[in-house]
Amino acid sequence: MTKDAILGAIRRGLKRGPLPADQQAMLAGRLATHPRHLIPARSRLPRPDQVALFIRNVEKEFGTVERVPDLAAVPVALSEYLAAQNLPPRFALAPHPEFEAVPWASRPLLEFERRRAQPTDQVSVQHGWAGIAETGTLMLPSSPHRPTTLNLLAETEVVVLRASTIVGAYEEAWDRLRAESQDERSGGFMPRNIMFVTGPSRSADIEQTLELGAHGPRRLHVILVDDDPAALPPGDAVAPPRTAEPGGLAPPGD
Repeated sequence: MTKDAILGAIRRGLKRGPLPADQQAMLAGRLATHPRHLIPARSRLPRPDQVALFIRNVEKEFGTVERVPDLAAVPVALSEYLAAQNLPPRFALAPHPEFEAVPWASRPLLEFERRRAQPTDQVSVQHGWAGIAETGTLMLPSSPHRPTTLNLLAETEVVVLRASTIVGAYEEAWDRLRAESQDERSGGFMPRNIMFVTGPSRSADIEQTLELGAHGPRRLHVILVDDDPAALPPGDAVAPPRTAEPGGLAPPGD
């Protein structure tokens, strides 16, 4: 069904025709100016505190976070997390160009395929587009390099996110998407799908008992790459070094 057919059916249900010209102009102006909602004061923080707020909110929603100094540290962090969760070192990897720079060979036991997720995958590794500090939410626009199925099908989702992409409020994430994104088919900025992920999937619909993994991954782990010097904790000139020995186990994430 076309957009015109859908809108026509809605108009018939409302028993009216197209909007008058003045109302159409008002709506067009609203869409063009992108009016902003109230921005919570809790997100108006210095960069180190903003990133710390994002981490606290992820953990509050049953997710886990590990900070690493650069992309080169991602394979070690990932392999140790999988071992701590007693998960196999196999995963579906987002076919994102940024992951080409990750030295996966430094952990030869890691096995992966660059593709969308399948129902049989236990682990997926997704490219994080933005983090929103006010709620600890990941914003994940779909693209050929960031398949949406990686957010849904695997039992464990790992997201590699740059600290420089963490913003305070949702409006700032939308501003960035409008500035950087252009859909080839529509010419607009909206991709086919945008997912907002706040912690692992969970539900308490049955007898108010919390169940993780109800509609998607039961684990969400964020590997946060400290690529923004302004976002480091006060007094840290460089990203904090990893404390685990190579091949050692990280603390359990659940």
